[in-house]
Amino acid sequence: MINKRALATAVAASSLALTGMAQAEVKVGFLGGFTGGIESLTPPIFEGAQLAVAQVNEQGGILGGQTLVMPSGDTTCSDASAASNAADRMVNSEQVTAIVGALCTGATIAAANNAAIPGGVLMVSPASTAPAVSELDDNDLVFRTVPSDAFQGEMLAKLLLDKGIDFVAVTYVNNDYGRGLSDAFSAAFEEGGGEIAENLAHEDNRADYRSELGSLSVSGAETLVVLAYADTSGQTVLRQAYESGMFTQYVGADGMVGDSLINAIGADVLDGMIATRPGSPDLPGTEIFNEAAEAAGIDPSAVFAAQAYDAAFLVALAIEQNGSAEREGLSEALRSVSSAPGEIILPGEWEKAVELIAAGTEINYEGASGSHEFDENGDVPGVVVEMVVENGSFTSKGLVEL
Repeated sequence: MINKRALATAVAASSLALTGMAQAEVKVGFLGGFTGGIESLTPPIFEGAQLAVAQVNEQGGILGGQTLVMPSGDTTCSDASAASNAADRMVNSEQVTAIVGALCTGATIAAANNAAIPGGVLMVSPASTAPAVSELDDNDLVFRTVPSDAFQGEMLAKLLLDKGIDFVAVTYVNNDYGRGLSDAFSAAFEEGGGEIAENLAHEDNRADYRSELGSLSVSGAETLVVLAYADTSGQTVLRQAYESGMFTQYVGADGMVGDSLINAIGADVLDGMIATRPGSPDLPGTEIFNEAAEAAGIDPSAVFAAQAYDAAFLVALAIEQNGSAEREGLSEALRSVSSAPGEIILPGEWEKAVELIAAGTEINYEGASGSHEFDENGDVPGVVVEMVVENGSFTSKGLVEL
């Protein structure tokens, strides 16, 4: 079993004493919102990625016994300059082979355009869900292990309509994530027969959203859909909506699914709140990851933790398949190890994968969050889970069915 202390030790190891080895470590960077709008969501995501790194090192290391290490950088989620600077440090100072991340869509786009793509560095995001990621001119360098919000928005709309909720007001954070999710949700909701009374953008990191809430409440809608972040605008919008007594039902998406939101506003206030988040199908890899995560002291149900594990494990497999720590050819290797045909590799089966790759056998990783048959844009199909606030926490109610 890998506990958190052993996990940290394994990941922090910076060298391996092997005689004659020119390079004793391989670096894969992690870019996350350690401060800002998702700061409470980021730690378990990072831990998910670190778990994959620890397993690689415990099972003999990478590229003939080298240590896999994961330096990290803070994008703040919303500051494009911070994201660009963190990515530049990874690409040009740390000399990473690849990057897991970023998490927030704007951070991923800024990091990719300003550092990763010019540097020829592969990025695999476990959390950037906005459709805008699909549109990057990225030289096949930007991938994600989470489905696009074009899908999540459709599933959120279907979930509400299936519950008989057909008249809502919407507010979204004014960035790529919020706009993309709002557009997808609104189109599907109206196509399904629902009515959006009002749909307003709001800026992140403000202290007062009462003006926007007043405009939203005039419509008479009792359900407020908030497409924002649990630690910044989303939290403030919900608190002020409750204090004003404007709405009786709250709805969110993945950026709002954090117990920090409940702790800040109150379990009684948010009881019954509905949300969606990308999830994991009921496959062998999911159960294997859940057991390994629990043994390491990680919550396997934490939003994007499984996707982060898969991103890190896939990157490691691609590096092993590529045969070196060089950046060139890594995206092609990533597509190879993640797609059929090939012998199935499940979470934690690093030693088995290395033996198969050495023998020239094709492999196909089936991960913690499902299969990862990347399309031409580096996107994957996925599943969406219904979450409801019950007994003081977000509780999964199962997959949202098409």
